[in-house]
Amino acid sequence: MINFRSLGFVTVIAFACGPGEACGAEFTAREVTEQLYRATGPVDLSGRDLEGLDLSLIDFKKTNLQNARMFGVNLSGSNLSGADLAAANLDRANIIGAKFDGARLAGATMLRPSTTVGREPGAETPPSFVGADLTGAKVFGQLSRVDLTRANLEGATLAPFGKTGFIEDLFRTELEGAQLDGANLGMSDLTYVSFRFASLKGANLRGAKLHNADFSKADLTGADLTGADVREADFDGAVLTDVIGLDRLSSRDLARNLPF
Repeated sequence: MINFRSLGFVTVIAFACGPGEACGAEFTAREVTEQLYRATGPVDLSGRDLEGLDLSLIDFKKTNLQNARMFGVNLSGSNLSGADLAAANLDRANIIGAKFDGARLAGATMLRPSTTVGREPGAETPPSFVGADLTGAKVFGQLSRVDLTRANLEGATLAPFGKTGFIEDLFRTELEGAQLDGANLGMSDLTYVSFRFASLKGANLRGAKLHNADFSKADLTGADLTGADVREADFDGAVLTDVIGLDRLSSRDLARNLPF
């Protein structure tokens, strides 16, 4: 059965389930790719089901993907800079080398995305979220070396929560070696997050929940931790030069390796 739908600037033909495509998707990867290639401006894919499609190495041209279902989609090497992905479902998406710089991901979910070929970070290019809006987003997984410079994660949840529906071999979000300079993590839930060797220079962590977070060897120069809850957080070898709010931490006496 063939469904005719108006998508963006041209009309496309959407087959219920094309060869090699995920049957849950509304369109084939080829249809979406051709639409984006022909477009001279943003395309409206808001609310669409793109589950499992191979959309790698594509320039999304600031496309509207609000509330889109992108479970398991392959976005490796794609450019989503400036795209609107508010409330989109990016669970299990392949985002190796993808660019989300300046993108809007407020309220989006990104559980267990693929950022490496194997379990450990290798030579793959990490995804980039420079200046992205991730306010209120839910993120969980292996995100070591990711670039979140100046990203806004206010009120975001990076802690383990509930079941994600997959066999769990991770119990914490890993941001080891990540770039978070100038990032806004105020009032976010960073329980169990590993920031080992990460750079958080000038980052805002005001009121953040840092239970059992690991800041070993992280650079927190000039960061603001006013009111952050550091219960069981580990600061072994962390650089704390000019950190604001060290005298106004919550559960400070329960933190580990705080030198003051």
